[in-house]
Amino acid sequence: MINSLFDINGKIALITGSTHGLGMAMAKGLGQAGATIVVNGNSSQQKIDDAVKELQNEGINAVGYKFNVTDEQEVMAAVAKIQNEVGPIAILINNAGIIKRIPLIEMEVADFKEVIDIDLVSPFIVSKHVAKGMIERRQGKIINICSMMSELGRNTVGAYAAAKGGLKMLTKNMATEWAKYNVQINGIGPGYFATEQTKPIRVDGHPFNDFIISRTPAAKWGDPGDLAGAAIFLSSKASDFVNGHILYVDGGILATIGKPSNEE
Repeated sequence: MINSLFDINGKIALITGSTHGLGMAMAKGLGQAGATIVVNGNSSQQKIDDAVKELQNEGINAVGYKFNVTDEQEVMAAVAKIQNEVGPIAILINNAGIIKRIPLIEMEVADFKEVIDIDLVSPFIVSKHVAKGMIERRQGKIINICSMMSELGRNTVGAYAAAKGGLKMLTKNMATEWAKYNVQINGIGPGYFATEQTKPIRVDGHPFNDFIISRTPAAKWGDPGDLAGAAIFLSSKASDFVNGHILYVDGGILATIGKPSNEE
C-alpha cells in the first residue's frame, strides 16, 4: 500500500534543461523509479543524445527532444510530437534556467529580460501546453524548479531572484486554477549542490565554499541525488493533496537567520 503511493513506473516525465546538472540528477532519480524520461535541451542535439545514452546505460527508458522552451510555437509542436510518439506527459519538471551575475545598476535591460524569459516565462509556456492534456485526463504533476532566491536576495542575482520569486507565485496561481482538475503543481527550491558547475569552487579555502559550509546547518553541499526523493514524492500519488507548495531542499539554510551550530 505505502509503496504504491510512490509508484511512478511507466509514467512519462518531461524534464526541461535536463542534459546535465540538477536536471540530469532528477532525470536519473525518476528514471530509476521506473518513469520514462523525456530529455530536453536547446544548445545542441549532441548534448541531448549524450544525455539519453547516459540514462539508457543505467537501464532507464529515455528519449530526447530538442526545442526552445521560450518559443511557444516550438513548445506546442514538441509537446504534440512527444505525446504522439511517446505518450501522454504525466509529469512535467520545468528545470531549464540561466543566471547572470551582474549588479542591477550595471545590468542591461536585454540581459534582465533574457533571464526572466527563460526562468519565468518558459515555465508558463511549457506548463500551459502540457497542462491541457493533463486537464483533459484529470491527472498530472507539474514541478517548477524554484530557488532559495525565491525567498531571499543576493548581490548580483537580481534578475534571477525576480524570476524565481515570480516562479514561486506562478506555481501557486497554477495550483489555484488547475487543482480542481486533479493536477498538482508544486515547486522544488534547491540549495547549493555539488555539481560540475560548482566543482571549481568546492575546495577547502575557497571563500564561497567556506561560506556555504559554514552557513548551511547540515554543514555540507547537497548531493544532486538528494533531489530525487523530493522529485519522486511530488511526481507520485503520495502528493495528491499537496498543491501550490515549494519544497526547499537546502540543508536548512532558509531555516536560520543566526549562526548555525556548525559555525564557530
